[in-house]
Amino acid sequence: MNQPVDADERRAKAPVICYPVDTLPRPDLALYARARNGAVKVSEVVVPPREAGCFHVKAGSFFRISSIDGPQVGDLNLWNASDLSERFYSGKTRALHGTHLSTGARMWSSFPYLRPMATVTQDTLSWYGMDEYGGSVHDVIGTRCDPYTGNLLNSDNYHHCCHSNLTRALAQETGLPLKDAEAHVHDVLNVFMCTGFTRDTGQYFMKASPVRPGDYIEFFAEIDLLGALSACPGGDCSSQHSSDVAACYPLMVEVFDPVAGTLGSWQPPAVNQYDRTHGIEG
Repeated sequence: MNQPVDADERRAKAPVICYPVDTLPRPDLALYARARNGAVKVSEVVVPPREAGCFHVKAGSFFRISSIDGPQVGDLNLWNASDLSERFYSGKTRALHGTHLSTGARMWSSFPYLRPMATVTQDTLSWYGMDEYGGSVHDVIGTRCDPYTGNLLNSDNYHHCCHSNLTRALAQETGLPLKDAEAHVHDVLNVFMCTGFTRDTGQYFMKASPVRPGDYIEFFAEIDLLGALSACPGGDCSSQHSSDVAACYPLMVEVFDPVAGTLGSWQPPAVNQYDRTHGIEG
């Protein structure tokens, strides 16, 4: 197709940030750091390779996801512990913080709540930055490996992809029927995964994660949370996705409670204050 005569002029238009964040409420990282100092470990979950596990975190506590035996990525879902309809909203988180999360970024909840669920307080892979391919770690651009796309592309039925892992784990944790639990599984934070978009075709890519045993990402729970983490069947995602042959390793989730009083007057954030009339006057 022929280009219009002003094609170069159109392409040259400067980009505009969709959501300027100058007025976005900022987490008090210094307060969180003081609360984390002396916090006591209260629980631990080891997620086996190609499986998922659930965990609970009280508002005002911390949780850490660690690589323990080998390079491994994980898919993280979060819900309000008392209301599964409030869940992590990866798309809005991406719009506010960018394609990849690190220290100071927050995981925001779905409409109509739209409030911080968790804040990244520590990240041992923050040094990675953005590489020459446009790749970085902890993305909110991928969805999660799932059996439906696998069936679409390969005509197979693979049951240990992250979507299925998360569905089984949530059903087991809550007692929900499998079909009902699946409806609550949502787009993830791809913990430790190194991803980006190709510059020529704009395709989502993955590459070998830089994570090594001992690396971790830690969060402050802004509200009472139910979490589910899948140890992805792609391992470090250096070669294959949804695979029974990729080298896979467990992941560990630890929960830490701060000493009473160290958070001062901190309170969980209120739900979004939009009046929800949507332009219809009652």
